[in-house]
Amino acid sequence: MSATADKQDLISVITADHRHVEQVFTELESGRGDPQYRRDLADHVITELVQHSVAEEQYMYPAARKALPNGDEIADHEIAEHAEAERVMKDLEGLDATDPRFNDLLGKLIKDIRHHVKDEETDLLPKLAAACGPSELQELGQKVLRAKKMAPTRPHPGAPDRPPANLILGPGTGLIDRLRDALSHRAH
Repeated sequence: MSATADKQDLISVITADHRHVEQVFTELESGRGDPQYRRDLADHVITELVQHSVAEEQYMYPAARKALPNGDEIADHEIAEHAEAERVMKDLEGLDATDPRFNDLLGKLIKDIRHHVKDEETDLLPKLAAACGPSELQELGQKVLRAKKMAPTRPHPGAPDRPPANLILGPGTGLIDRLRDALSHRAH
């Protein structure tokens, strides 16, 4: 598979995101860096996770519902895991890295996301790869990449997580988040 964006299919886009998040988790678990560095790294991984989750909810889970015999069950399970992770991210979002709850919440987030990634990579992604044709996977990969660019950068646990509401509200919330990020000098 070519590394160019126009050649990435759904499976490669999702797994590349998973690998990137895992690298950040490993860095966070190392304990290296001062509290501000750790806070910035946590903000970065939260942004990545939120954008990834929004894109999955907009395109991958609807594709699973359509293509897989038990797609509704799988998608509902994955969305429930996203909701729990988003609540943890929201709790983590405002904490200083020196707060004792920071490491506890970060540890919970890392554990939850690793479980979620394992579920997707051992169950959902292989099933989608088998059920969808190459052109459909290609199209879904491109949609996920575009959705991530417009997606919110901060957790919004109360926001809709299913089409059509998430498709309508996501870009507006993303714009507001990016403005807040710029005003607060929050890096991505």
